[in-house]
Amino acid sequence: MILVFIEHKNCVLNKTSLEAITAAQSIGKDLGLKVSAVIACDKDCALAQEIGQYDLEKVIVAKSDKLGTYTPDGYADAWEQVIKATNPQYVVMSHTYQVRDFAPKVAARLGREVVGDCIRYKADGGKLILTRRIFLGKLDADVTVGGEAPYFITFQSGAFRGDNAAKGSAAIESMDVVLKDLRMTPEDPFQEAKASVDLTKSEIIVAVGRGIKSQENIAIAQQLADALGADLAASRPICDSEWLPIDRQIGSSGQTVAPKVYIALGISGAIQHIVGMKNANTIVAVNKDAEAPIFDIADYGIVGDLFEAVPVMIEEIKKVKG
Repeated sequence: MILVFIEHKNCVLNKTSLEAITAAQSIGKDLGLKVSAVIACDKDCALAQEIGQYDLEKVIVAKSDKLGTYTPDGYADAWEQVIKATNPQYVVMSHTYQVRDFAPKVAARLGREVVGDCIRYKADGGKLILTRRIFLGKLDADVTVGGEAPYFITFQSGAFRGDNAAKGSAAIESMDVVLKDLRMTPEDPFQEAKASVDLTKSEIIVAVGRGIKSQENIAIAQQLADALGADLAASRPICDSEWLPIDRQIGSSGQTVAPKVYIALGISGAIQHIVGMKNANTIVAVNKDAEAPIFDIADYGIVGDLFEAVPVMIEEIKKVKG
């Protein structure tokens, strides 16, 4: 069996969990294992019905009145009990901040390790070879897991597409878990500024780099974003210069995204930026340097001045939209 962690807040799904379902379904198909999902909650979570519409053996709702608000202690207790009760071969999760917080605690209790932030896998002789990036994405390392199950794996956001998760019908089960006294008392959730944006949920992103030349010129990128119904993002130099807020930064020190379309304007393609957007479904690059590394991963490229190319793109988009 493979267990998939379903992350939520007040029964509202974190959509990266759908990527974990896709990953688990793929692994299950390759290794001949059934897949079940686990939701930690303090009640009969309405989310269970939503997850039950995917091709899973069952959805387990781990219930305790102490699971209404996330704590690493509470989630570690709950997951330890679920794992011992179900005896899975693999535990698959998305590499979110929450997972990074509690998953190593669970693995350590069971004397296991976590292979984290994987970007892909391949099945070889009934075992998995997991690939994760090291040295800020400069190298890929293939990792195998040994010893006894369960094996804990987390996949980087965008490594799999959530919309590829196979639909089906799953049984829904409730499992009461007994939690110890929690050592941590959560404070009120951090509230981001109203102007902030979660780029991980964006379907179309227009990103600007040094080639935009000045803060005033960002307006032309915004016009393109508006025409496409896209969100505006940037490489690190733009945010370091405070031309755009830090929550717009894409890359190893910013957000990791996987939109349907990613348009890179004046971005050369440093590895620190590429690791944050390489999993976009379609990448379009505009850069006057034909040798820019961004063209190595772009699906479509325009070698030319973005100040000439972007107005034409906007005009053509408006024609198509009527």
